[in-house]
Amino acid sequence: MGKLTAKRVAKLLKRAGRYGDGRGLVLDVTSPTNASWLLRYQRHGRERWHGLGPAADFTLAEARERARAARQLLHDGIDPIDKKRTERAQHAAEAARIITFGECATDYFRVHAPTWKHEKHVAQWRATVLGLTLYGRPATGDYCKALRPLPVAQIDTPIVLQVLRPLWHDKPETLSRVRARIAAVLDYAKAAGYRQGDNPASWDVVGKLLPARARVAPVNHLEAVDYHDIPAFMTELRKREGSAARALEFAILTAARSTEAREATWGEIDFDEKLWRIPRERMKSAREHVVPLAPEALELLRGLYREGDSNDGLLFLGPQPGKPLSEAALRAVMRRMGRTEVPHGCRSSFSDWANETTGYASHVIELSLAHSVGTAVERSYRRRDMLEKRRRLMADWARYCLSPPAAAGEVVPIRARS
Repeated sequence: MGKLTAKRVAKLLKRAGRYGDGRGLVLDVTSPTNASWLLRYQRHGRERWHGLGPAADFTLAEARERARAARQLLHDGIDPIDKKRTERAQHAAEAARIITFGECATDYFRVHAPTWKHEKHVAQWRATVLGLTLYGRPATGDYCKALRPLPVAQIDTPIVLQVLRPLWHDKPETLSRVRARIAAVLDYAKAAGYRQGDNPASWDVVGKLLPARARVAPVNHLEAVDYHDIPAFMTELRKREGSAARALEFAILTAARSTEAREATWGEIDFDEKLWRIPRERMKSAREHVVPLAPEALELLRGLYREGDSNDGLLFLGPQPGKPLSEAALRAVMRRMGRTEVPHGCRSSFSDWANETTGYASHVIELSLAHSVGTAVERSYRRRDMLEKRRRLMADWARYCLSPPAAAGEVVPIRARS
């Protein structure tokens, strides 16, 4: 029927079909509202159809010009369909590169936050990096507000320093953690293909421009109860009522971190083997820790109120059903006793007592504190070999804790049996 004309195209748009214009240009009509221009050609013996655009947007003359440009590519050995796909991929890659720091940080948080053990860490990360409280309200400690609108690919060291430098000397501990969180987001962005090059927030870079946190604010170790005072302290503590007092007593008797004690469940206690098995998910070291329970610790547990028969139930019930006691609750017990020390410091009390007054080897003491000792092979061996030695150590510690308070200056050493 010859070449198409603009007038004929207007008529053909009303009925379905394919109508050729010559040299491979085709008008493809599916319905009056759905028609497009196609270029039919062969490439390496294979028939291909290249879309040139909707007939509603491109006139016949424009379709011919687009077909001519595609044929020129074919003449140069370039497949127009392959070229179009490559360009789309490039546009997608360019769009990915303009993802903002805030978008990347949100994605990082969504992926990793479910694996974090403590709500406090989740809340701090969300507040300092995303600027939100756990309830979605604006956070007061929003340190990354200036970073979030910026393309993550453009974040460099000067930009990171604008966040860190103003408060580095006033809040070195907080800003040090913020730096690590920014670095984690940027590492994530690089792995996802959103940026390239070295991490401008890494300490290898920032450490050349800012003083180390320890130089700005030397580490202050948590205040601990002097081990000489532990018997008197425990005598007073056992007079106190309440779940928080019992949790603190249990933490001291087992030399455990307060978090481990506060979140302990009945399913972790083996009364037959006299063991407390703390799963790796709740340990700072991400390794299971087995604590031998002295008779005094077992007696304490047997005296606790147990809510139901579920092994998931907490040993120490908090004010909110299903929620553990807070760290503040244990500190409050000590404050009411007139003490300025902190619960975690009682682990230092245990360490000082064991190292100064007993004959137990240092690695037995460190293992009792769930500290890493030696290589991975050595740790595996000692985990199997040291349980009975640690059982004797914890029994000696419990007896010391609940012994009558000694007179001033009196120290009764306990020599470990070999």
